[in-house]
Amino acid sequence: MDDKRNIIMAVLLTGIILFGWPLMMEQFFPDMANKNEAVEQADVAATDQVAGGKTSSTVVTATGGTEISAGAASEKIRPLATVLRENPRILIETPRLKGSINLKGGRIDDLTLSDHSVDMSKNSEPVRLFAPSGTENAYFSLVGWAGDGVAVPDDNTIWSADRSKLTPETPVTLTWSNETGQIYAITLSIDADYLVTSEQTVTNRGENPIALKPYGLINRKRDLKNIPPSEASTWTIHSGPVGVYEGAANYDVDYKNLAGEEPGFFASLFGTSAIAGTNSYDTEVSWLGFTDKYWLGALIPDNISEVDAKFRSGGGDIFQAEIAKKNAQIIEPGQQLKTTTRLFAGAKENAVLEKYEKEFGIKNLDRAIDWGWFYWFEKPLFYLLNWLFNLVGNFGVAIILMTFIVRGIMFPIAQKQFASMAQMRAVQPKMKAIQAKHKDDKQQQQQEIMKLYKEEKVNPLAGCLPIFLQIPIFFALYKVLMLSIEMRHQPFILWIKDLSAPDPLTPVNLFGLLPFDPPTFLAVGILPILMGITMHLQFKLNPAPMDPMQKQIFSIMPWILVFIMAPFAAGLQLYWTVSNTLTILQQKWLYSRHPQMKEMMAKEAEEKARKAAADKAEA
Repeated sequence: MDDKRNIIMAVLLTGIILFGWPLMMEQFFPDMANKNEAVEQADVAATDQVAGGKTSSTVVTATGGTEISAGAASEKIRPLATVLRENPRILIETPRLKGSINLKGGRIDDLTLSDHSVDMSKNSEPVRLFAPSGTENAYFSLVGWAGDGVAVPDDNTIWSADRSKLTPETPVTLTWSNETGQIYAITLSIDADYLVTSEQTVTNRGENPIALKPYGLINRKRDLKNIPPSEASTWTIHSGPVGVYEGAANYDVDYKNLAGEEPGFFASLFGTSAIAGTNSYDTEVSWLGFTDKYWLGALIPDNISEVDAKFRSGGGDIFQAEIAKKNAQIIEPGQQLKTTTRLFAGAKENAVLEKYEKEFGIKNLDRAIDWGWFYWFEKPLFYLLNWLFNLVGNFGVAIILMTFIVRGIMFPIAQKQFASMAQMRAVQPKMKAIQAKHKDDKQQQQQEIMKLYKEEKVNPLAGCLPIFLQIPIFFALYKVLMLSIEMRHQPFILWIKDLSAPDPLTPVNLFGLLPFDPPTFLAVGILPILMGITMHLQFKLNPAPMDPMQKQIFSIMPWILVFIMAPFAAGLQLYWTVSNTLTILQQKWLYSRHPQMKEMMAKEAEEKARKAAADKAEA
């Protein structure tokens, strides 16, 4: 009866995993104090414009008070080429960025990444990060000023430029002046990677003092109903609003809960600080912006203690990240006000992020990559893997070499595990005797078994240690493969063209010969099948568990994991397959060193076969 119950439970468990796992995969893997009345009026004006209901699906109000047109779901979407021709522009040309600056509004709203293509096809276009308002994926940044009683540049201002092209060697200065004597200038400089520096200058040539509050923003249109599965925020990989406040990275804000929607299951489980409509921060804001899996747009203030920051939903699909000086600044006649803000717009390459951290003192910019709980372990693993890749030039080979290194480090632990297994097998006859003697008294049975463990100096949990040690290694490698852009589009051999994507060949459609794409939970590639086979062989070498339920679970576990691992990165499947193969070779070698262990297992197998034959004959 117990055996039948165990079989039913094992079948039910298998069904839950096989059919429940694809549903989960589709959801999570496939969002200075006021000195006088003028200063007071400037601060109140900015607050009133934000709180006074001026936001809508077509306009997001900046912290500084200027209304910024962002486009909306109801707005007619126009072709990118058409929008780019509508206003005068300044070209952006660097070794890694191409695009332009819109002189209407002074927006950086046209950026593509020269080193990164959309896919691996020969004629693939470069990845587009920023796009102007009115296009399908509007995404842009700008800096400006807010003030009361003084004319400031706004969304419709046409700026003048002193050059026609922004390059690392040639900064560009944009200027505009009002009728009361104030001259506004934005000097833009760019480096050879992904950093744009904006120096805002206001010169007051008027007759009266003025009060202004400089600000910067990043505005993004994000259709929450059509986010690609590869870019969706999950409990393991954050995508959406992100920033560092008080020296710590914050991944709590999500597009959906910022827009007022209910947070997902894992967001509810782990908690979220997001408030629908707006999220404000006023203490040591190092940087904030929007992140995708591989790309980042982030504002970096020059003085982290003097700015307020905010994430805001403008209704519809419009979202905004903002920074502004905490207090409006008085500019006397004949004086200037200068403010510096940096913009990171590019790929989340670890070396580049760390370089900016050191060069400009930007705290935790590398945490734009959501390394997660095992950050302390994932970064060294990333360094090792990247070093091996640079050494051999093939990322798949680097994973294999890293697997050898990991298994080599864990070999002493594996030897102890094997010794523990041998001890457990040696005391099994005594354990069976105790179980038979106290079969009607489970409590006494457990006490006698624990006493036996103590007398024989056996630790039943010692054999589990390598498995527990593999968990952080496996999870860390998963994060490295999924998040590190250095691994994106890296080939291995033959059909494996991208180790950060699942194995593309599956026998379900005869390896592509049949013209259909199987469902996700059936698209099992060659690497996960090899992983299942090697795991099955590895389990066959282990002593069979005494508990029938455990035995049944171990027998079906490799084939369940084949389906679970099929949607994961091929690099992860490669690591597990190689690790299983090395474990098999290691166990074979240990058995050769401990022949008594092999003999004991052979006797047990022979006894089990005799008992099965006797039971069959009796039946």
